[in-house]
Amino acid sequence: MYRAAFFASLALPLFAATETPTFTRDIAPILFNNCTSCHRPGEIGPMPLTSYKEIRPWAKAIQASVQTRKMPPWHADPHYGKFANDSRLKDSDVALITAWAKAGAPEGDPKLLPALPQFAEGWQIGKPDAIYSIPEFTLSNSGYDEQMNFVVETNLKEDVWVEAIEIRPGNRKVVHHAHVWLESATPAAPKPKAASTTPRVSYTMREGTRAFARPDAPVIDDGCSHPNGGMWPGASPSELGSILASFVPGKAPEQWPTGIAKKIPAGSKLKFTIHYSKTTGKEEKDITSVGLRFAKQPPTQELRRIDLHNTAFLIPANDENHVVTACYTFQEDADVLSYLAHMHYRGKSMKFEAIYPDGRMETLIDIPKYDFEWQTKYLNATPVRIPKGTRIKLTATFDNSPNNRYNPDPSKVIRWGDNTVDEMMDGWFEFVTPKTQ
Repeated sequence: MYRAAFFASLALPLFAATETPTFTRDIAPILFNNCTSCHRPGEIGPMPLTSYKEIRPWAKAIQASVQTRKMPPWHADPHYGKFANDSRLKDSDVALITAWAKAGAPEGDPKLLPALPQFAEGWQIGKPDAIYSIPEFTLSNSGYDEQMNFVVETNLKEDVWVEAIEIRPGNRKVVHHAHVWLESATPAAPKPKAASTTPRVSYTMREGTRAFARPDAPVIDDGCSHPNGGMWPGASPSELGSILASFVPGKAPEQWPTGIAKKIPAGSKLKFTIHYSKTTGKEEKDITSVGLRFAKQPPTQELRRIDLHNTAFLIPANDENHVVTACYTFQEDADVLSYLAHMHYRGKSMKFEAIYPDGRMETLIDIPKYDFEWQTKYLNATPVRIPKGTRIKLTATFDNSPNNRYNPDPSKVIRWGDNTVDEMMDGWFEFVTPKTQ
């Protein structure tokens, strides 16, 4: 009898010996610490979760979201890698929310309610040292999405190092993603190119501001089997030293560890590349800005970034598991700080693997449930050393079938394009050169 009762007690939730969970004592601390940063006025969450009055009507929905691990958003497989920004709730927190919702979501003693976290109003990186904005742009209400470029002067008189950057959309309803690039005040002279008997071929077409693959462009699904890694013949992945920052749905602002920063040379210009999505069906206006926080002293390491992608794939109509790969070989030792996967509506999963010089293969991160509307930058808890000669392999799976509820049209063959109705296959790596001993 005693043994049966003892083992039965082990199966009970941790809070079973206490009274029913209440909002003020048990649930508010969980939601305030894990949800309110996004679910508050002016941020990406669809409804505010800052008080019992706001949260109570959503109790059952919150229960379902945390039980299925839909919220807080985290799409990486926990078996691979350790990440500083892992947002998953503890099992005990999920159990508390479940018990609270099932009990009717009681409020509890108002005196036990914790204070809301203090969030910086406006800029998440704190007060920027400099803010640059595009001129007001008017987006029409018809046609394809638009990819627009805007060049803004910095008027910087001397070089600066930046330790935090935030791209802040002026109109979140239409700014889907954006990049800010550096343009030098004195462009470098073009490097001489070796003579070639093969004419340069463009495999890209344009329609307005939309760029997309020519229908007769070569098809290279397995980029790792080709010397260019999955890009158009004659092209290859390279370091994007001129990219300053990126914004995609769900991605936090750029803030790097102490001692790591990006350099902006004196006189540089900023080029904003913004993808406007025509989702509202009406004319919209936007003034997107970027805020910079300067480092107080020069860094010990300069941040660098590689964008690895396949541009030559072809996804057949109605194919629910189409695999595309891309590869890149590091030409020097690197300490990788983060990863980000970027695809469009048909993106299903992406895996980042390292094939080391000794032949050993390791999964760096696996994202089995990619979400176009929530593209996390995964920050390694500690930098991952990638030795010179290591080959990085990206494996992406696309679902172009009717089973994909986000699919605009499963009857169409899909190729690369920067419009939302097209597809992309990109993997971003931030890294630094290891410190010398």
